[in-house]
Amino acid sequence: MTDRIWKLAHGRDIALGSRAVIMGVVNVTPDSFSDGGRHLDPARAVDHAKRMIGEGASIIDLGGESTRPGGDAVGAEEEQRRVLPVIARLAAETDVLISVDTYRSETARRAIDAGAHIVNDVWGLQRDPQIAGLAAARGAGLVIMHNGRDRFRLDDQIDDQAAFLGRSLEIADAAGVPRERIVLDPGFGFAKDVDDNLALIARFAELHRFGLPLLAGVSRKRFLGHVTGRTEAAERDVATAAANVALRLRGADIFRVHDVAIHRDALAVADAIVAAGIAARNRACT
Repeated sequence: MTDRIWKLAHGRDIALGSRAVIMGVVNVTPDSFSDGGRHLDPARAVDHAKRMIGEGASIIDLGGESTRPGGDAVGAEEEQRRVLPVIARLAAETDVLISVDTYRSETARRAIDAGAHIVNDVWGLQRDPQIAGLAAARGAGLVIMHNGRDRFRLDDQIDDQAAFLGRSLEIADAAGVPRERIVLDPGFGFAKDVDDNLALIARFAELHRFGLPLLAGVSRKRFLGHVTGRTEAAERDVATAAANVALRLRGADIFRVHDVAIHRDALAVADAIVAAGIAARNRACT
């Protein structure tokens, strides 16, 4: 397997392909569905991020506004008040790659100035298209997520992915964002029911049609609770790991998770299986 190099802000990059990359989630919010309120204090958020780094996270994804259904909207000023001090400290005290989970171009700009390398936009550049121009100008990595909320959706999951993400890539292209800076996220849980999410895992390999690295964000999502009967989000880490192993075997590159330690081991096994499959195919061809 040939690695692809994801180019990021501040001259950084990361190889994607032969090894699963773990992105640790730190929600600096009072109301996120899994860990809301636990890391609202910047010092606690930094400590939690450092723990994740020690457990194997290569990227820390920081969000200042909950994206759960029914979550309280906040303004840009409050969002920035929550995340910027954490970004600044992590940039000063660690070498970790930092992602900011925002759909606002002004928050993204200030986050990059504070040391962030990646902008993770859950609206796929379609809420605030200026994010694309900002990413191009600052050389930031860009995660473009599929979102099914508040719009007409095609019946077929992959067709809808192609339509939405195709439009997002048109916006990125028009702004001059090189493809080497883009990762796609199919947006598990965003206006998708249990069957939709399970079908998306089963058909995940079809998303390679875009020719871009893929991020999977299934961590502790409600559909996993439906499958397992686990009503509490924090009880869904084993289910998350199982889903992410399946996604790794279908070609996902980056895994956005709340429990890093369990995924370090689970994805190491998945990586070994992928490598063994490649080796077997190579032997068969010689």
